Amino acid sequence: MADVTMRQMLEAGVHFGHQTRYWNPKMAPFIFGQRNKIHIINLEKSLPMAREACAFVKGTVADGGTVLFVGTKRAAREAIRTHAARCEMPFVSQRWLGGMLTNYKTIRQSVKRLMTLEQMADEGAFEGLTKKEVLGLSREQEKLERSLGGIKKMRSLPDVMFVIDVEHEDIAIREARKLGIPVVAVVDTNCSPEGVDYIVPGNDDAMRAIELYTSLIADAVLDGKASLPEVALGEDEFVELDEEGKPKKASKKKAARKPAARKKAGKKAAAKKTAKKAPAKKADADGKPAEEAKSDKPAKEAKADKPAKEAKADKPAKEAKADKPAKEAKADKPAKEAKADKPAKEAKADDKAAEEKVDAAADKKSAAQEKAEAKGDAKAATEEK
Repeated sequence: MADVTMRQMLEAGVHFGHQTRYWNPKMAPFIFGQRNKIHIINLEKSLPMAREACAFVKGTVADGGTVLFVGTKRAAREAIRTHAARCEMPFVSQRWLGGMLTNYKTIRQSVKRLMTLEQMADEGAFEGLTKKEVLGLSREQEKLERSLGGIKKMRSLPDVMFVIDVEHEDIAIREARKLGIPVVAVVDTNCSPEGVDYIVPGNDDAMRAIELYTSLIADAVLDGKASLPEVALGEDEFVELDEEGKPKKASKKKAARKPAARKKAGKKAAAKKTAKKAPAKKADADGKPAEEAKSDKPAKEAKADKPAKEAKADKPAKEAKADKPAKEAKADKPAKEAKADKPAKEAKADDKAAEEKVDAAADKKSAAQEKAEAKGDAKAATEEK
């Protein structure tokens, strides 16, 4: 980190405060005195506090954090934009939109809209639209770029917020305090240091002083990024190095074996649980848990295997009873077969009755024909007479 000196602060005018009538009494510990009705800031306190703030920013970035640069006043816009872009960190150099942190989900939707418009412009999608539509979309893109262009690459809430002029950016500081985000800020004699975690007492109106502050924080961010791999290796576990200074592969193997050991332990625990639950399930299925519990004991198993009980279980008398011929004889009675043949006899009787009815009908027809013939003969005889 490019260390700052007191001479650099004096040349940049960091020690000049505001007029004495505009001072905030809470800044009294950082004021050296007054000259021509202007407060003079004590640089002996500003210098170590600035170094402390830079060290905090460096450590945060080394842990993988992000720093949001905020400076919306005219004197700070250019410096904030330049140095934030140099260290590739998000920034806000125009008006702070209310809810930019506390309502980040909605702000993120506007950022997505901005990226969509940029993609459409790159792909030439505006060519097929009318002039009025192209003008409206281009104006919308410019407006979103002006207010959200600095945070379009910020994927989540920042880990630290660096602010120029606490009084001018009071809404941003309130949102950061509500979300628990640490604040590093330059505080002048007319501002209150409340709500600021790392105070840098100094002039927040001079462009040279603002340039000095932002360059210090940007350098701290770059130093933190440079030390990021070293912290990642030695942060959580001890890493052995070989002769060349490179980490050994043994630590990775050990780390890879840990999940396997956990899996084996989990499998053993699951096997024990299933072994405990198995007798209970069998007991529920058979309805006699007491008998199964007795059968699992080794002493009672010996009793169950006695030859006397086996002999009793294999008695020939019971087998003889089970194979009685009398029951088979009863099962094969001819009477039942005779009963089974009843439908055949009934069918024969029905056939005979039907034949008799047919014969009777034929006899009736023949008798009727004979009567008709007799009547015909009688008529013929009368006619002859």
